[in-house]
Amino acid sequence: MAAGFAASLALWSPGTAAARNVIIFVADGLRSHSVTQDSAPALAAVRADGVDFENSHSLYPTVTTPNASAIATGHLLGDTGDFGNTIYVGQGFPPPYGSVLAGLEDDDLQRLLNQRYAGNYLSETTLLQAARAKGYATAAVGKHGPTAIQDVVSRDGLGTIVIDDATGGRDGSAGIPLASEVAAAMKAAGLAVAAPDRGLNGGGGAYNMPGVQVANVEQQNWFAGVATKVLLPRFKAAGKPFVMVFWSRDPDGTQHDQGDSLNVLEPGINGATSKAAIRNASDDLQALLDALKYLGLDADTDIVVTADHGFSTLSRRSETSAAAKLHYRDVVPGFLPSGFMAIDMAKALGLRLRDAAGVDVDPAKGFYPKTGALLGADPMQPSVVIAPNGGSALIYLTGSDARSVAPRIVEFLTGQDYTGGIFVNDGLGSIPGALPMSKIGLIGAARAPQPSIVVSFKSFSTGCADPELCGVEVADSGQQQGQGIHGAFSRADTHNFMAAVGPDFKAGFRDPAPVSNADWANTLAQVLGLELSNNGHVRGRVMAEALRDGGAPPETRVIVERSEPAANGFTTVLNAQEASGETYFDAAGMPGRTLGLKP
Repeated sequence: MAAGFAASLALWSPGTAAARNVIIFVADGLRSHSVTQDSAPALAAVRADGVDFENSHSLYPTVTTPNASAIATGHLLGDTGDFGNTIYVGQGFPPPYGSVLAGLEDDDLQRLLNQRYAGNYLSETTLLQAARAKGYATAAVGKHGPTAIQDVVSRDGLGTIVIDDATGGRDGSAGIPLASEVAAAMKAAGLAVAAPDRGLNGGGGAYNMPGVQVANVEQQNWFAGVATKVLLPRFKAAGKPFVMVFWSRDPDGTQHDQGDSLNVLEPGINGATSKAAIRNASDDLQALLDALKYLGLDADTDIVVTADHGFSTLSRRSETSAAAKLHYRDVVPGFLPSGFMAIDMAKALGLRLRDAAGVDVDPAKGFYPKTGALLGADPMQPSVVIAPNGGSALIYLTGSDARSVAPRIVEFLTGQDYTGGIFVNDGLGSIPGALPMSKIGLIGAARAPQPSIVVSFKSFSTGCADPELCGVEVADSGQQQGQGIHGAFSRADTHNFMAAVGPDFKAGFRDPAPVSNADWANTLAQVLGLELSNNGHVRGRVMAEALRDGGAPPETRVIVERSEPAANGFTTVLNAQEASGETYFDAAGMPGRTLGLKP
C-alpha cells in the first residue's frame, strides 16, 4: 500500500489544481440553536466570523447516512438511494447479515452494496472522489458509516485515507485498510493503530437503568489526534492541497445514550451530559483550527461546518397503539416497544409478523421486533417490509398487490395518534391523507429500491421558549423515553447547524436564503474547480451568495403543499422554500402533530 499512497501524492502539481484546502467538519446531530459562545466557542466563532447559514436544512428522513450521501455527492436521496440508516435491499446478503434489511452505518455492508449496484451504490461521484481524481490529498476521519460514504468507492486504502471506528479491526469489522506509512506515522505520533471504543460513553442503559453520563471524549481525542498529528502534517509535507472530512460522533452518540432523563421528557437532551457532548465537538474543531495555524495552513484552508440533522427527545407514549397495551419484560408498562408500528399494522391487516431475520414474533407472549419487520405468509417473499429509522419508518410493498395494499396501510396509519405525516411513492397513485414522495426529493435515479410509503412520527414541544430546543418525537428505536432521537419531519430535526469560514467565504455574513446538506458538495466543487456527476436530477445548488465573490442571496419562495384529506380528516401538509430552482423542506405532517409546521 505504501507505493499506492505515494503514487497518489505524486498526482498533484501546482499547475493541475487550485492551491486551496478544505476541511468539512460534521458535528453529528448538532441543533442550530444549541450553539452559543458559552456552549461551543469554536463552533460559534466559525458562525460569527464567517457565514452563518441561519436558514439551514437537513434532508428528510433526518438520519445520518442519507445526509452523509447528500454531503458527499450534492444530490438528494432520490438519486443516491440512501433513504435511511436502514433500508430494504431486496435479496438478503450472506451471513453475518442474512436479512433483506441493511444497516448502512457499516463499512462492510457498504462494500456489499457497491458490489450489488454497479460498483457504487450511491450512483454519483462524491466530492472526495472528484478531488482525489484531480490530485488532491483526501481523507475521511470519524464515525463508522458516514465517514466511509464520503468516498464510497475507495475501499482499498490506496486512495482516500479512511479512519473510523473499524480501523484496526477492534470492533470485529475488517474495516478499510490503512497504507503502511500512515500506520507507521500513527505509531510514531504515539497513537494506537486500532481505533479505541467509546469506553464509558458506550451503552445506553435500559428501561430501568440510566444511560451514559460522559461525552465521547476518549475516542474523539484519538480521531482528532490522527487528524492533527498525522494527516495534516503529512499533507503539509507533501506540498499539495487537501480535502478532509472530520465526522464527529458527538453530540449525536451522547445525546442518544445520555442518562440524564430516564423515562421522562425533561431535561431530555438538554441535560449536562448532552451539553458536554456539544462542547466535545467544539473542542475537536478547535484542535483542527489550532493545528492548521501551527502548520501555516490556516490562510489557505476553508472550514465548513455542518450537522447531518437536528435532534429531539424520544417519547414512547401512544393512546391508540395496540402494541402499547401489551406487556414486555424490558419495556415500561404502557410504553411503546420497538417495532410498535409493525405490531399494530400486522394486527390491522391480519398479516403474520416476523422480525428482520424472518423469525416469528408473538407480541402476546411479550416479544417484539427490534430492528425491522416482515409482514406476510412467506418470509422469503413478505408482503410488507418495515425499515425503522428513528422518528420515521420506510415501508416497502414487495408484492404484485402493492397498489391495493397501499391504501389500506395509509388508512391504518391515519388512525394512529403516533403518525405525523405520510408520503407515498408516486407509482402507487394518489392516496388521501398522503403526499407523493416526489414532493420531498425521494424520487430520482436511485439504484437501491425505492420505499413505497414513508411515515414520519408525531413530534411536539415540551413548552419551552424555543420549541426547536425542546422538541420531542415518537420513534421506533432502541433508546428509552427521555433519551435522544431524530429522523422525523419536524423543524427540530431538519434545522441543523451550518456555517463556513475561510478565504473563499464572506466574513461576518448572515445568509437568509435556504440551504441544505445537498449544497455543500456543489459549492465546494465550484471553489475547487471539480466536476461532480449528474446521473440523477435531484440535487442541491451552489451557495453563491456565501462566497467571497458572490452576489446577493437569491429570492426565496414559500411553498405549502396539502394532501387530500383522508376519510377521518387526516391531512399531510408540507412547508418548504424554493431558492435558485431548488426546494428546501422545513417540516411536514398533520397540523397539531408536527413541530414547526405552519399550516
